[in-house]
Amino acid sequence: MDVRLVTWASAVVLGVILMNGIVQAAKFVKPEEMLQRDRWVIEHLLGDKAKWPFSFMYDEQVSDGLLAGWTKKTTSEKLDALRTQHNITWTDLATGLEVRCVAVEYSDYPAIEWTVYLKNTGEDNTPILRDIQGLDVVFRRSAAGEFVLNGIKGDWTVAESFQPYQIILGPNAVKKFTPSNHLGKSSSGPDGWPYFNLQIPGGGVLMAVGWPGQWAASFTRDAATGLHVKAGQQLTHLLLKPGEEIRSPLIAMLFWHGKDIVSAQNLWRRWYTAHNMPRANGRTPQPITQIQVTGSEATIPEVERYLQVGIKPDVCWRDAGWYPSDTGPYQGANAWLNTGTWDPDPARYPNGFKLFSKWVHAQGMKFLLWFEPERVGDPNSWLGRNHPEWLMPGMNQGAIFNEGDPAALRWLINHVDGMIKSEGIDWYREDMNGDGPLPAWREHDAANRQGMTENLYVQGHLAFWDELRRRNPHLRIDSCASGGRRNDLETMRRAVPLTRSDFHFAHMEGVVEGNQGHTYGLSFWLPFYGIGCYFFDEYSYRSFYMPSFGMHPLTTENTEAHKKAYRECRRVAPYMLGDYYPLTDYGLQLDQWMAWQFYRPQEGDGVVQAFRRANCQAAWKTFRLSGLDPSAQYEVTNFDVAGSTKVSGKELMNSGLTVEIKDNPGAAVIVYNRLE
Repeated sequence: MDVRLVTWASAVVLGVILMNGIVQAAKFVKPEEMLQRDRWVIEHLLGDKAKWPFSFMYDEQVSDGLLAGWTKKTTSEKLDALRTQHNITWTDLATGLEVRCVAVEYSDYPAIEWTVYLKNTGEDNTPILRDIQGLDVVFRRSAAGEFVLNGIKGDWTVAESFQPYQIILGPNAVKKFTPSNHLGKSSSGPDGWPYFNLQIPGGGVLMAVGWPGQWAASFTRDAATGLHVKAGQQLTHLLLKPGEEIRSPLIAMLFWHGKDIVSAQNLWRRWYTAHNMPRANGRTPQPITQIQVTGSEATIPEVERYLQVGIKPDVCWRDAGWYPSDTGPYQGANAWLNTGTWDPDPARYPNGFKLFSKWVHAQGMKFLLWFEPERVGDPNSWLGRNHPEWLMPGMNQGAIFNEGDPAALRWLINHVDGMIKSEGIDWYREDMNGDGPLPAWREHDAANRQGMTENLYVQGHLAFWDELRRRNPHLRIDSCASGGRRNDLETMRRAVPLTRSDFHFAHMEGVVEGNQGHTYGLSFWLPFYGIGCYFFDEYSYRSFYMPSFGMHPLTTENTEAHKKAYRECRRVAPYMLGDYYPLTDYGLQLDQWMAWQFYRPQEGDGVVQAFRRANCQAAWKTFRLSGLDPSAQYEVTNFDVAGSTKVSGKELMNSGLTVEIKDNPGAAVIVYNRLE
């Protein structure tokens, strides 16, 4: 990679950070946190007696003992003003196995990350590599308190998706995590969220596993003061052929000091925004509104209806079903599952999408198009007929397109890139339906190659997205996998989830309160996410306000609801990229309130969103706000009350903000702005 190019790009990123009003890290990162990170780096990466933070078995020998006897080389280089990369390489002269740990250290945040690469540089197959762990460390605590693990659940299309948890890891406790339900989707299921906040007396460490596949993590407490933490690809038992290279999941750590879990999560949100959120043309994604379209020229009058009533969406979204889909096994409403021919259906789109997207761009809007290249649902599709050798059986809704096959990957990159350019695509939306790719990956492996297909596939999948973004600097990617089931850190560095869960349709029981819960839990970890709203009463649609928002469908009867919801969400959404503070306990019960606060310290403004549910008897509640300047005056405006009031930051934090909601169910939205 051209280091000069990286430096230039990072300078652009820094400029964008300042323009977006993100608080500079030096104003809130504690010296103790940087020292804690620095000590950890010496102890585990750069010190003479470092205890490496990863492990593997090689020819039935433990990696720690092996690496000590192999040739070692360490180099460091500045990637930009805020990041230094350390490359630690070991080579086994006997077999040619090269192990390379690539670690990135941040100068503005107490963060460190690394990925381990294993390559066969020899002329023969290597012995068996197994149990490769990207993370393998032991934490020690004082006698003053206990380890506490904080996190949220993954998504499995239920109200309980993203529900927060807190687990005390007492003596001999063991807690394991891995994606479930839809196999091979990295954030699926109750134990599938690949982000953790481990609280240690006096502070803690936030950890992320970046692996858009089947990872596994374990937290094993001993009988004394130690906690053994491991994470990696769930199954590895393989040999490497000459020239082959595999990698571990990306592991990221962010250290924090103190006792405040919410403050620690806001440290994460700020680091995530500054260094992880994907950029297009140098800019992080800003809040968007969207509408659903068919994408043909005939859609233009439909979009004009929105414009005529005063709703100008940022994105016109064409979802599934635009490709030839009448020859496969699925019929009727399920015909969209007949994937595998990635060209516009010539019968419905003789001109493709280019005329529509050109018109959209002329109106100052963007065009989003849905793809699902990994699942080939139609054996008679173009891929099924022309390249069956690229397809792997083993899932319930077709075959899996093998992104680990170099020829298949080249075709996919070139084909989708060609469509982005020819069809005027601004947002590439990638979905992944069915039970997931894991069964196909594992059926494709020989006994001495277990985990190889998945590893090469994941590398190919990330390379596909990277190349699309390199060739199309304007492009944004939307990650979907039956909703929010693939939101690991590697994925989120390239994409955002515009559909955070498929639990959002009107027929689903408890869906409104469930989405309140989704915002409550997911906001601890991801600043940017979205959903579609199919409700037109105020209590419900206010429960769906988020950085990406759309309401469907527009009718004469619900036009006023559309206008109000889009208008309000445009005001609320920018605040949701700031710091996050829950104001009530989490819960799904109908007899309670739920509320939260977002605050942008740099701008001095934010929002409180509060919900009184259907069986809640209390018509008002007082909330103490956080993060404000106690010496400043704030203008407070309730969307449902005429005028505004002036209140000091001290009063809002100490006495609190009293919110009255007369209706049950009912919702209140209150914005506040620091006065100069």
